[in-house]
Amino acid sequence: MNPLRHSLRVFAAETLKQHRRLFGQPLVVFSMLVWPVLQLATTYYTLRPVATASRAAENWPLAADPDRLLAFLATGTLAYAFFFSLVQSAWHLSFERTTGTLELLFLSPAGRLTLMIANGAGALLQNAWLLTCFTVAALTGFGTLSVSAWWMYGIVLLALLIPAVAWGAFLNSLLVFSRDSAFLYTILDEPLWFVSGVRLPHFALPAAVQVVGAVFPLTGSLLAVRGALLEHRTASELAPTLLGLGALSALLLVAAALILRVGEARARRTGALSLV
Repeated sequence: MNPLRHSLRVFAAETLKQHRRLFGQPLVVFSMLVWPVLQLATTYYTLRPVATASRAAENWPLAADPDRLLAFLATGTLAYAFFFSLVQSAWHLSFERTTGTLELLFLSPAGRLTLMIANGAGALLQNAWLLTCFTVAALTGFGTLSVSAWWMYGIVLLALLIPAVAWGAFLNSLLVFSRDSAFLYTILDEPLWFVSGVRLPHFALPAAVQVVGAVFPLTGSLLAVRGALLEHRTASELAPTLLGLGALSALLLVAAALILRVGEARARRTGALSLV
């Protein structure tokens, strides 16, 4: 069989499996929207009084405009939903590691990296599509969109999708070393939104935090999304950010492939891969 066709079949099968496992009841669709919207409302009504009652608007004029502040936070919530859905995917994949499903997959001829990418992509589409539609509708309704050209929407989608999938493949590959991924929630929940500038402007963060945030692809995705949707930036103006995102995504995929190879060899040598 053609290798590309085989990889596409593996990708489709793993994505469908992820969908069937997570999409149990129609109520899940409702929760996909309610949880991020509640987060957005909590953040907005927490920051809004501080922004209006202090001199924050002098350094951050956006804070003085309720609609623009809401748009800033909405784009942050959208991007965060993309990336945190991959953290959830890695957590769910740990159940397959515990029950031996992942070991059975490793006995098949399916490509290891293809499985990791497909697992993350399935979770991403599962969790983020509804919020994406809602965010675009809300931004349009508030009149805060400032887009230089219609095809910038495609750039925004790619700036979210490609780094998020690479991020998910990297996180999933880490599970080859351990059956416990609970630490991902501790490290990549609150710290992720803080260092990436989800709820605060990047310039307001300490220099050390900005350096740490540069390691995470969510930071670059947010710069691209906000620049394209809210700041009327063109593709040429966003080129350095987009090139950096592309390089970081490629690095994450290469790292995932190496981790899978080294981790599987180590697990076979130590007996950590077990069907029970």
